[in-house]
Amino acid sequence: TKKFTETKISASYDGPVIYCKDAMDGLSVVHKLMDSERRDAVITERARKVTVEVVAKTLKKPEISPPLNDWKKVEIPTPPDLKHHVVTNIPLTEIFPYINAQMLFVKHLGLRGSWERLKEKGDVKTEKLEQTVEELKDIVLEKNLMTPKAVYRFFPATAVGNRVRLFDRPGGTEVAAFEFPRQPNRARLSLSDWVVPEASNQVDYLGAFVTTCGEGVREQAEAWKESGEYLKSYALQALAIEAAEGFSELLHQRIRSMWGFPDPPDMGLKNLLQAKYRGIRVSFGYPACPNLEDQKILWELLEPEEHIGVALTDGFMMDPEASVSALVLHHPDAHYFSAGENLAEAN
Repeated sequence: TKKFTETKISASYDGPVIYCKDAMDGLSVVHKLMDSERRDAVITERARKVTVEVVAKTLKKPEISPPLNDWKKVEIPTPPDLKHHVVTNIPLTEIFPYINAQMLFVKHLGLRGSWERLKEKGDVKTEKLEQTVEELKDIVLEKNLMTPKAVYRFFPATAVGNRVRLFDRPGGTEVAAFEFPRQPNRARLSLSDWVVPEASNQVDYLGAFVTTCGEGVREQAEAWKESGEYLKSYALQALAIEAAEGFSELLHQRIRSMWGFPDPPDMGLKNLLQAKYRGIRVSFGYPACPNLEDQKILWELLEPEEHIGVALTDGFMMDPEASVSALVLHHPDAHYFSAGENLAEAN
C-alpha cells in the first residue's frame, strides 16, 4: 500500500522510494526516471520520504487501555479436529467462479473504473479482455496448469496481551506464538483482542492455511514471453494470482462451515468478496499484522513446502507467487483495521 511504502520501505532505504498503484503506473514512472529532463521532477513529486525519526516519534503515544471484549456473549466454536488437512482434489472449475473480476481486470489487466459498469455498457476493451481470459482458462485446463493445492489446520489458542499462543491440543504444549501490534491510538485494536484471554480459563481456536495455484505458471509464462506473446504471459500470471485468492475464499468458506457457522444459502459472491460473513482471515503484510517475517512461524506450523510445494524466499515471500497464506479468526466482531493508523496522521 501507499502508506506501507511511505512509512516502512521509505524509512528503511536511503534512495528515492516511489509508490506505484499498478504495473502500468510503474512503467510510466520508470520511463520518466529514464528521462534526464523529467527525472528530478518525478522524484520531487512522488518520492515521499518519511524518516525513521518521524515514525519513532509518532509511535510514542500515551498508553490507552485496549478495548475489552465480553467473551461471555461469544459462543466459542469447536473445530471437528486438529489434524493437518492437505487438499489436492479441488478442480479449477470450482475455483474460477470465486475469482474477483474487479481485481483481475482492473488491478491486473488495466481496465479503468468498475468492471461491472464497463460490462453492463458493453465496453469493447472489457469484452476483448474477458474473451482473452476465457480462452486462457481453456488453455490452463487443457495443459493442466495451476494445480490447486492447500494445507490447513485448526489450533487451540489463547491471548496474553498482544500475544496469541497456539497449542498442539487444549491444555497441551505451546507450538507457536504470534505477537500482533496494537494501534497506538484510535480504538487501540490488536488482532489478539479477538482470541479469548488466557486468564478466562477458556480455550479458543484459530485456523491457518496456505493455498496455491502457481504450479507450472512461471514456466509457461516465460515460454510465452520468449515467443512474444506478452499479453498471454502477463494475463496467465494475473489469473493464477487471483485464482489462488479465489481458492482461499472457497477454502475459508469451507472452514467456516466445518467450524459450525456456515454462510447462509443466499450469501452470493458479491457479499462473499465483501467479507460479509462471521470472522476474518488475515495474511502477514496486512495492516493489522504487518510483520512479514512471521510467515516463517506459519511455515513451521503447516509445513506447506513439504505438503504442497510452496516455499518461502529469504524475504519471506511465497514461491510460487500465486499462493496465499492466512490466519482465520472466528470472533463475530472481528474486522479489518490498520495497526499503524496514526502514521498517516503524523504526515
